Amino acid sequence: MRSDVDRRVDSLLVQAARGDQKAFAGVYDALTGPVMGLARRILLDEAQAEEVTQDVMIEVWRTADRFRPERGAAKSWVLTLAHRRAVERVRSAQAGAERERKAALLNAPTPFDEVSEAVTGREERARVHRCLADLGKHHRLPLVLAYYQGLTCAEVAAALSTPAGTVKSRMRSGLRKLRACLEAAQ
Repeated sequence: MRSDVDRRVDSLLVQAARGDQKAFAGVYDALTGPVMGLARRILLDEAQAEEVTQDVMIEVWRTADRFRPERGAAKSWVLTLAHRRAVERVRSAQAGAERERKAALLNAPTPFDEVSEAVTGREERARVHRCLADLGKHHRLPLVLAYYQGLTCAEVAAALSTPAGTVKSRMRSGLRKLRACLEAAQ
């Protein structure tokens, strides 16, 4: 059952459909508050709710001739328009955010490929091990003790019972041979 206020707004909207600006002013005054409240609840943003309210009221003025009082109250018709417009605004914002996210992903640097890096690392380690194996024992042992065991040059010399100067010479020579082998393997 429609209230007197609802019937009055229905009548004003019918008159507005015929071009009566004063009647539309009455519709505007009666429905702007409820439209704004609905838009604010959906959009959660005061400024956007104001824009939607303005858009809806313009649409009501332009399409007032589509209102049919026998189908329902003017307030329900206008609030349906407001609901649709607010939901469209939310969906549009979400779609825009999704487009921006996708564009950012397209512009983002290519992510680090862990599988490729792991394979490359394994291949490099295998080449180093092959080249180390090709070195003579007196070049290989000081390098393995220093680089794989973490010993200092003095500790390597003590472990091999060899003078430190000799160990350093063998390591330099071994590193040159190792580098030549690795460059040839590439």
